[in-house]
Parts: sequence; structure tokens; C-alpha cells
Amino acid sequence: MPLDTDAGRSWMTTTLRASLARRAELLAFLATYVAMDWFSYIEPLFGLNITPWNPAPALGLVYWLKYGKAVLPYWFAALFLAELLIRATPEGLPLTALLSAWLLVGYALTGAWLRRYFRAGAIFSNRRGLTTWIAIVAAGTCANALVYLLLLNALALIPHGQWMTGFVTYWVGDLVGIFVSMPCIWLLATKSGRAALRANLGRSETLGYLLLSAAMVWLVFWLPTATDFKRFYLLFVPVVWAAARQGLPGTAFIAVVLQVAVVVVNEWLVENVTSVVEFQLLGAVLAIVGFFIGVVVDEQRKAADDMKQTLRLAVAGDMATALAHELNQPITALSAYGKACEHLMARGEVGEVLRDTIRRMVSESTRAAEVVRRLREFFRSGEVHFESFSCAALLASTTQSSLQLAQERGVELALAPAPAATVLADRMQMGVVMHNLLSNAIEAVAGQPAGSRRIAIAATVRDGGKLRLKIEDSGPGIAAGAAARLFEPFVSSKSSGFGLGLVISRAIVEAHGGNLWAEVGEHGVFILELPLAESNPDEE
Repeated sequence: MPLDTDAGRSWMTTTLRASLARRAELLAFLATYVAMDWFSYIEPLFGLNITPWNPAPALGLVYWLKYGKAVLPYWFAALFLAELLIRATPEGLPLTALLSAWLLVGYALTGAWLRRYFRAGAIFSNRRGLTTWIAIVAAGTCANALVYLLLLNALALIPHGQWMTGFVTYWVGDLVGIFVSMPCIWLLATKSGRAALRANLGRSETLGYLLLSAAMVWLVFWLPTATDFKRFYLLFVPVVWAAARQGLPGTAFIAVVLQVAVVVVNEWLVENVTSVVEFQLLGAVLAIVGFFIGVVVDEQRKAADDMKQTLRLAVAGDMATALAHELNQPITALSAYGKACEHLMARGEVGEVLRDTIRRMVSESTRAAEVVRRLREFFRSGEVHFESFSCAALLASTTQSSLQLAQERGVELALAPAPAATVLADRMQMGVVMHNLLSNAIEAVAGQPAGSRRIAIAATVRDGGKLRLKIEDSGPGIAAGAAARLFEPFVSSKSSGFGLGLVISRAIVEAHGGNLWAEVGEHGVFILELPLAESNPDEE
């Protein structure tokens, strides 16, 4: 009973702490929202809440996506307090509450629309999500601005005939504010996003594109003859740099930095020489272009990581086959030596014969451990463990694992006499290569009539210190068009294949200083060349 009471108290304490932390975060949201509204309160139209830059709703949308309806009271309080503290409620308290309530409804509907499409929160993870976000924000802010300005016009708070100007200004303000600010705020609201931003801030290139941004702002605003922001395109340079190098996190950060810098410069440091609305639209286009580049970069990096993982899994399968073959001999030997020890001990033998058998067991277990260690090193660093052995030993070792499969499929595997040559190679990795080549050859001859399924393996020494292995099968051969694509990832003639076996095989052979290719002809032919031990630089 006391345990249950203690557990209940602990649960209540944890729940209370979580609730208090959530309230504290929502109160911080309220304060931050008002601060953002104050900072962005520039060039208000008719003295109302109509400005060409309004990033605060981006914060509201992020918290709506994060907390749902729980944020609504705080959001309303933020809108109402902004009117009280920043604009001194020119409409009066009841009317201010009414207008704040409508704005909350409009923003909440846009947030609900976003929440419906992005339940998993993956707004900026791909181009489709980014495009959907842009469309929803554009439509939602347009509808919200239209109804809000019609309401202001109906209440006679806008000069006659000026509601369209007010509508365009308010819509552009919300549109630009959300487009530029929301990706960065979204990243700040997630643990992984904060980690990505921190990682980027710690890189020297971030300082580089920040300094470049400062230089570009100077060229746009202060360079002689830079009127009407004709050099605005220069601001694309740091944005593209950040997007190409750091993906969306870098773009989101630099977009906010540039937007704030441009607003500060335009409002307080230089004389206005162009329409602020037009200028803000240019800023929105700048940010969106950067976001698309950043998202594409992120998608490509993710695809590359996925391919690496797929390659790793494919290599694991092939290496497992080689591992099984390599471990078969020491395990068989261990079993035999173990039985021998039992017989010796049963006879009362405790002398040199038993000790020698035990030493052999230890040696075989060490050999098995070495095989496993080499496999682990290969996966960690791609390290190649070179060892010298004869061509005959190479062929015998690497073809052993395919003999049983060939016999099961009724395939004759002919191995020509090996030349007297020594190679320097990783026995396990070459086993992977030969297993892939022979498996492909067995698949290629599977459709031939019984008695016509043959695979010939021949080795010759070539000029230049090369050992050439030729694997020829009696299958239908390789067409010219297919030969050019055989070594591309995910190209396979097998219904269950990944199309990675030949890619992996060529990578292993090239790591040995050799080459692997296919020849076009009536029958399937693959050529593998390896440097002989005397010419291998790793031997020196």
C-alpha cells in the first residue's frame, strides 16, 4: 500500500511539473508574441494593426501546431495586449476585443488547416510539404485579411475607398512575416531543429555567410546609385550559400537575419525610396527560393544516407555468406578437436597429445575471432586486410561457397588449373565478389536445358603484373545497352534483387587496385583483374 501511495505521489508530482512547465512556456509565448508585434510595428496604416511586416502570427501558428486549442487563450491575450500596449486601443476596449477575437479565429482556422495536413509535423521535410504549406498560408492569410479589413471598413475605421490598400498591406504583412519567420521558429520549437541550428552556428561557414550578408546589404542600400533596390538580387548570394551548405536550417536562419537587417536598415538607417509592400514581397520571394533549395539539399542528403544504409545492409548480406564460409573451417576443426579431447581424457591421456590438441583448439578459436574482428573493422572503416596467398588458394577459397548452390541447380562448375602466381588481397572480401559473380552466373544459366548449364572459371597472368579471372557462363549473354548499366545502383534483372551486388563487387575490387567489367557477347562474361603481389603497392 505505501508503494502504491508513493507511486501515486510521484505520478502526481511529475504531472504537476509537466503542467507548470507547459504553462510557463505558454506565458513565454504570450510575452514573445507581444515583443515581436512591438518590434514589427512599422509604418502602421491608418494607425491600426495594419503593417507591411507581421511575423508574430508565425509564432502563433507554430504553437497552435504544437499545443492545439490550449494555446488559444494565450494567443487572444497576446493580440489584445498588443493593442493595449503598442497601439493604445484606438478602437476602444470592446471593439478591440472583438477585432482580436476575429483575428484569433482567422489564424486558428489557418492553423487547423495546417494541422490537418501535417499531423506528423513534417512541414518542411520535402518539397511537397513546403508547397502545401505555402499554399495554405497564402490562402489562409488572404481570407483572414479580407474579412478583417471588411470588418474594419464596416466599422468606419478605414478612410473611404482605402480598404483595398489596407487589405493588400495587411495580407502582405502576414504573408511575409509567416513565410520568412515560421521555418526558423518551427526549428526552434523542436529538439532536432534546435540541435541543427546549434550545429550550424558552430561552423565557420556560418560566420562567412553572415559577413557576406552584411556586405550584400551594404551594396544594396548604401552603394551609390543603388536607388529603388535595383541590386536586391545580391541578397540571393548568402541565401543560396546557406541553403546549399546547410539545407533548410541554414536557410531559415539566414532568412530571418536578412529580413530583420533589411527592415532595420530600411526603417531607421536609410531614406525610404520604394514601396515597403513591394520590398517585402521581394523578401518573401527571396526566402521561398532559399527554402526550396534548402529542402532539395535536405532531400538529397537523406536519399544519400538511405542509399548508404541500403548498401550497408546489402554488404551485410554478402559478407554474412563469406563469414559463414570463413567460420565453417575453424568451427568444424574446433568440433573435431573437442571430440578428440573427450576421447583422450576418457583414455586417461593427460600428456603432450592432449596439450597439443588443446593448443590447436585455441589456435582455431583465435582464427575465428580474427575473422569476426576483420568483419567489424570493414563495417566501421572499410578497412581492407591484405594477405598473400596463391592464385590456386584464392580460387579454391572463393568458389567453395558456390559449389553447393551450383549442384542444387544442376550447374556444372569448371575450374581451370590456376597459374603459379601470388596475389595480395582480403580473402573474405574477395569471397564476397566471387560469390556475387557466381550467383549471377548460376541465375543466368538457370533457364538453359539440363546438361547445358555450365560456368567456366579461368585464371591467367597478364602483362603489367595483373591476374585476370574470367567467369563465363552458358546463359544468353549481355546486350550492349544492359552492359553499360550493370554496375549502376538498383539495376537488377532479378525480381528479388536490390541491384547492388555488382556495385559492391566493383567497389571492393577497385579498393584492391583492380578492376571488374562485363563483356558483350553471346554468353555472359565477367572479367576481374587484381594486381599480383609483386606489383601491389601495399606489399612494399
